Order: sequence, then structure tokens, then C-alpha cells
Amino acid sequence: MSSVAPDSGSPAAPANPIACDIFCAVIDNFGDIGVCWRLARQLAREHGWQVRVFVDDLHAFRRLCPSLELERARQTLDGIVVEHWHEPSHAGDTLEVADVVIEAFACELPPVYIAAMAERACVPLWFNLEYLSAEDWIADFHLRPSPHPRYALSKTFFFPGLGPGTGGVLKERDLDAARAAFEASPAARSDWWRNVTGHAPPPADATVVSLFAYENPAVDSLLEQWRDNASPIVLLVPEGRISGALARFFGLPSFAAGTHATLGNLSAHALAFTEQPGYDALLWASDVNFVRGEDSFVRAQWAAKPFVWHIYPQADDAHLPKLDAALAHYTRTLPADARAALERFWHAWNGAGQPDWAEFQRHYPALKRRAAGWAVELAQVGDLAGNLTSFAKTQLK
Repeated sequence: MSSVAPDSGSPAAPANPIACDIFCAVIDNFGDIGVCWRLARQLAREHGWQVRVFVDDLHAFRRLCPSLELERARQTLDGIVVEHWHEPSHAGDTLEVADVVIEAFACELPPVYIAAMAERACVPLWFNLEYLSAEDWIADFHLRPSPHPRYALSKTFFFPGLGPGTGGVLKERDLDAARAAFEASPAARSDWWRNVTGHAPPPADATVVSLFAYENPAVDSLLEQWRDNASPIVLLVPEGRISGALARFFGLPSFAAGTHATLGNLSAHALAFTEQPGYDALLWASDVNFVRGEDSFVRAQWAAKPFVWHIYPQADDAHLPKLDAALAHYTRTLPADARAALERFWHAWNGAGQPDWAEFQRHYPALKRRAAGWAVELAQVGDLAGNLTSFAKTQLK
């Protein structure tokens, strides 16, 4: 996708830059590598760190970074070294241990690498970067050390979160400026629409909705409501796991990138899967954003538009308390009726009932104000990369 995108710039390299290794095992979808790649770029661009990323699934990574070469064991992209981590015991062809080691989402470091960490003259700072949660308990565990049972090493738990006392979430320094420039430029928005959809921008009375979700039984009801809506709905759908439902609804063999379909007052565009900066522009171009997992959930909050979260489902509905915790933060200052409407809609989108678009639309002005206010509130927690580097400086002496 072509877009107006953040350009964080490159700081002057410090005399002795901090070396950082990030280990990432791609469990499912793109969230794991999406978070790790965003963090790696920010540590390199904004903090001058020398970053290396170990990742076990180059195919998933390439969807976010098309210039990645699948056959290479080691390559450099955006000044960041990328190693194909092809088995749990593998730690690169040449064993090098960094000053800061980030074990993303409890992926477990190679045993040989841990042993080398213990032998290093200056013991590395070892982080276990956890998944994002809005639950209150994480502030109590954020930055807690965990001694290794065999070596003179200690792992520090780093918890991303939405409230004070947590690690915050990722946000580039110039993201707000890039969004404001896009929103203030009719030419930039018009170019975006033509480049991404092949069509002119929609009429002023249309509601633009981006739809990025896991498979979801509630989507059929919502598509019907959008088709029958009183005013136009323009749907932007990145190609992915929801595409089959769109194809069935429109009676098409597929809903691949480049497809355009219309039924009633619903017009839908299938978009190519985009690298990360292009996804930000998609959120900025929309009035309502449906997002999934962790990375797009965070980006929707910085887009300062009303959004609906499809949380990654877990066994025994273990994800639902996490959903409610996020709602508690996000809806805290909403009027009671708007808060109740948003809670019902999020719950319906996550399996409890049918979403009511008319009710959501009724409260849109209040939801729009809260989205803008929440982005300001969330920024006060500090961005994750900045919080992590600040803590690292206190430990690396």
C-alpha cells in the first residue's frame, strides 16, 4: 500500500551502542513478529541500539516486510540484522551475546545462548517481554526479577499495559505528527484511496469501516446490517482470515485483493495485506476500525478513532477477562449509555450475541470524543520502547 507513514529517522550512533538481541517464535498469525519487528525498528531508529532479531518463521515475517529474502540465514533490513532461527537450540552460526536480550512472549532462549550469557564478563540484561494485558495485576509483576535455577542470571518480566505502572505500548515518536499530516491533507487522503482501492474517496455521508478480524460468526449479521443501513457504508477489508465470509456474503468465488463488491448500501474493497506503515494509514482513513490480536489493537488506539477489538480466543474463555479489563480502561469516562452500548458490541463481536450497528452508530459522537481523549491518556503511560530503554540504562552500568 502507498501511504503517508511515520519516518522515525536515524539518531546519531552513540560511541558504544547497546547491542540487543530479540528472540521471536511465531505462534500464530502475525502478532508475535509484528510486535517484535516494530520494537526492533524503534530501538534502532530512536535509541541508536544495534538490534538483531531471531525469528523462526520467515514466511509470516515477509508478509509484514516484503523485502525479506526467505532463503537467507542472515540478512540486514533497515539496519537490523535478521537471523532465521530454524530450531530451538540454534543461536546463529556465530555465537554472539548481546548487552540486552529480549525473550519475546516466553519463547525460550536456546540453551547454548543462555550458557554463553552466564559466561559473559558483563552479564546481559535479560527481559521476558510478555503479551499485552489491561488487567490490574500486571502492574504488580512488571519489572519483577526471576532468578535462573542453574546460572547466575536473572530474567526481568516486562509487561506491556494500558495503565500506570506497566510497560505501556509501542508508539513511535512522530506517529501523531504523521497522522495529523494525513488527516489535514485532502490530497494525501485522495492519493491513498486511489492507490489502495483504485477508486476515488467515498462521499462525505459515507461511514468508512476497516475490517481486520479472525473468523467470526457475527460477521454475517453485521454485513446484513451494513447492506440495509440508511446511509452508505464503505468497507475496507485487508485480505486474510475473514475474506471467505465476505466472498460468501457477496456470492463471489473469493474476496481476494483488488475485489470490489456492492450490495444495497454496502460497498466493500478487498485490500492487499500491507506492511506496517501502510496499515496505520488504513486506520487513519477509516471512521471505525475493527482490529484483532495485539498489534492492530494498539495501532487502533493511536489512530484515535472508535474501534472494535476481536481478542485472540483462548481455551475456557480465558481471554474474556482481558477483554473486559481493556473495556474498563477505555470506557472509563464515557456516558453510561454509550459505555453500555460499546460493551455490548465488543461482547457480541467476541461471541456473546449479535452486534447492533444502529446502537453503535447512535453513540458514535461520544465514542469519537472518547477515542481522541483515550489516545492522550494512554500516551501518559509512556511508550514501551522508551520505558524499556530507560530501565535498561539504570541496569547497564
